[in-house]
Amino acid sequence: MSDVLANWNRLSPKDAADAVRPCCGSTAWARGVAARRPLPDEDSLLATSDEIWRSLAVSDWIEAFSTHPRIGERSTAQSAHARAAAWSAQEQRDVGATDDMVKAALAEGNREYEQRFGRIFIVCATGKPAAEILEILQGRLQNDDATELREAAEEQRKITQLRLKKWLQG
Repeated sequence: MSDVLANWNRLSPKDAADAVRPCCGSTAWARGVAARRPLPDEDSLLATSDEIWRSLAVSDWIEAFSTHPRIGERSTAQSAHARAAAWSAQEQRDVGATDDMVKAALAEGNREYEQRFGRIFIVCATGKPAAEILEILQGRLQNDDATELREAAEEQRKITQLRLKKWLQG
């Protein structure tokens, strides 16, 4: 068991939820994962995370989505935890290193997405260049509301998994 996980298992429920919340901006998810302690290893933590995530209400998913900056931006509409903000910047680093035309197209796509779906576009951006993210965004703009919500939730799940692994590293 990692030292981070061992220490986390000993925290109070509130402190344990606060400790993992930067991995996923949903309060219900953080409380749910914390309530399942003690967790013996990374695999158990990741499986528990997925189980809790999939059991949440849509409003909890939306809460998590709202803690992310728009693709290509650094700040969020809600104030994010410093660790989550740093992870977002790292995850989107390839987006910042693109030409102005792609950045402008992403900004326009973000606006169109928000008008259509009423929330920000969520994608697991790690390792993806801006042009690929733009292509994903344009494709997902073709989704109906229900399909898009499921896709956004799956992308958030992937982001959470990556962040939990980073969190475990300290």
